[in-house]
Amino acid sequence: MKFTQSFIFYVFLYCRRYFLRWCIFSLALLTFGVLIPRKWSYQPQDNCNLDVCISNTGIHSNIILPTKNYVFDWRKYIPVEGIGIDNLNDYNYLSFGWGDRAFYMSTPSMADLQLSTTFKALFLPTPAVLYVKGYQLIPDNLEVKCIKVNKNNYLQLIKFIQGTFKVDDRGRVIRIGNGHTANAGFYDAFGSYSILRNCNNWTAEALRQADVNTPLWGGLSGAIMLQLRSGCQ
Repeated sequence: MKFTQSFIFYVFLYCRRYFLRWCIFSLALLTFGVLIPRKWSYQPQDNCNLDVCISNTGIHSNIILPTKNYVFDWRKYIPVEGIGIDNLNDYNYLSFGWGDRAFYMSTPSMADLQLSTTFKALFLPTPAVLYVKGYQLIPDNLEVKCIKVNKNNYLQLIKFIQGTFKVDDRGRVIRIGNGHTANAGFYDAFGSYSILRNCNNWTAEALRQADVNTPLWGGLSGAIMLQLRSGCQ
């Protein structure tokens, strides 16, 4: 009996030691991934007159773009008046965020968080959704940073976002539910959410299409805001 207890005790100490090492190693990797940018320098770019803004809710990051500028008009791709239940069509900006369908649609706030939905989102391959929100003005109740890009990089960003939308047989985006506010809606999207590719990773991937700097690991919204810059700055 004493031998068994001693054996279990030493096994526990052994496992605890290596678990702590694993935690420290993982934390170190996460810290490096957040603090290290993917690019250390840029070639200066010309004709940088297009704005790209990123909002940070503390958990999610979203891409905010003008509804219409001289390069692209979102009204030709998505029925703007049908985004929210307010049926407005005079939004000057649209916000795009990607995430797990069940988690995003059923969790308007942290008070609505469910353990089962969170577990599935993190550890099981689950369908994705795009969250589109309309604004008359850039929101002032969130942390928002804006950068300048040129026309070519802006179009690459647009192409990436468009490629995330699933479309029907007629090439129209598919609205699948009302948003958490009257000016928002959920749309069917490509991709599968997981702990390795979350909402912020999607934002980082989109920004890289526009040659915007992102952290080495873009899984945290704060890390994206920290590294946000382009060759236009």
